[in-house]
Amino acid sequence: MARAEQVVIPYDERGQFSAFHDRKERWACVVAHRRAGKTVACVNDLIRAALTCDKENPRAAYIAPLHVQAKDVAWSYVKQFSSFVPGVQVNESELRVDFPNGGRVRLYGADNYDRMRGIYLDAVVLDEYADMDPRVWPEVIRPALSDRQGWATFIGTPKGRNAFFELMHGGEGIAGAVNDPNWFALTLRASETGLVAQAELEDARAMMTAEQYAQEYECSFDAAILGAYYGSLIADAERDDRIGEQPLDPALPVHCAWDLGIGDSTAIWFFQVAPGGLRVIDFYENHGQPLSHYAAELASREYKYGLDFVPHDAMARELGTGRSRLETLIGLKRKPKLLPSQRVEDGINAARVSFPRIWFDAAKCKFGLEALRQYRTEFDEKAKVFKNTPKHDWTSHAADAFRYMCMGWKELRADLPKEKPKNFTYVADASGNLKSTWTMNDIIKRKERARKGL
Repeated sequence: MARAEQVVIPYDERGQFSAFHDRKERWACVVAHRRAGKTVACVNDLIRAALTCDKENPRAAYIAPLHVQAKDVAWSYVKQFSSFVPGVQVNESELRVDFPNGGRVRLYGADNYDRMRGIYLDAVVLDEYADMDPRVWPEVIRPALSDRQGWATFIGTPKGRNAFFELMHGGEGIAGAVNDPNWFALTLRASETGLVAQAELEDARAMMTAEQYAQEYECSFDAAILGAYYGSLIADAERDDRIGEQPLDPALPVHCAWDLGIGDSTAIWFFQVAPGGLRVIDFYENHGQPLSHYAAELASREYKYGLDFVPHDAMARELGTGRSRLETLIGLKRKPKLLPSQRVEDGINAARVSFPRIWFDAAKCKFGLEALRQYRTEFDEKAKVFKNTPKHDWTSHAADAFRYMCMGWKELRADLPKEKPKNFTYVADASGNLKSTWTMNDIIKRKERARKGL
């Protein structure tokens, strides 16, 4: 066949991506507005890598948050531009193209990142990195690049100040791509690129909220994540200095709230109930591990433990062992406390009500907090409304365990000072007439408290 460098692929490079294609840095981060052409640019970068890499059997990968998303977004581009290479072979079932030089470009989904463990890579693009489980890069992809010293490009549009923001701008000791000479950083805003007609931008602005437009077209990391349940509450906690260092109080027991997965992730929040509210001191999540692993992990922390709050389905008996997870935890010397069955919406509401009274340890709860920031409802594109159910993704396990914590901690408030009932007070209006400051709801609540002897 013809040598790889003699192959001409009719890719009409947009000038805005010229610096990206000419870069010499090993790592790259591209923040681009919608319809800027970042996927097309990156697909062609991968094809070039697979054809020109001087190592044997080069491997290039495009990774999206979901496998089906990778197929919808990039597969047609991969086939289109690779079709000009003589002798290329297309494998539809595995979403890959193989070139005569032994090179390969393949699509993956981060939703099943374990299947990528053990592969090697010479080049990789992580698209919409903000929507991926933060463990994908450090645990799987970065090691896959090591022995061949491959390169990586992170692309996407902002979704709040999450892992993608830290990658680009830094935080907690991380320099960030924009300040690191080993990184190539590029930001493409619609107001600056000229890639989308001005009339189209004005129409989009009129049909979107200011936050949506700022996020999708102006690459703003400060816009709230659309549909996020706890985003604004976490922002409030940061402003109130409730996210920082939280020293362990040795006088208080450490309780745990579990989301128990079967063949899936298990997430655990560690918290103490103090007179002012909740002190959340730690978080742990893993997957594919037996309950004995988590019991050993908890024992290694040497906390003085209290109760383990677990969901009601922990009573279900597992096939094979015939034992429930509740019984297994008891056998592991834990103290499980079964929570009543409750609708997800009610649990989310309990979490929202509890949030103003929660303090987090920023370092130990970093992964859990990131999951809570991105935990959101799904948007029904057909009906143009938000659904009543949360989106199930990598954030779900931490968010479910958080709900259980907020449902369970109220049972531990017996030792907290009880709120004293208010006294009726009156104020004079402009005419001198006395008016009570109490609402009818206040009066009903007071009567109810009196009936219960509170």
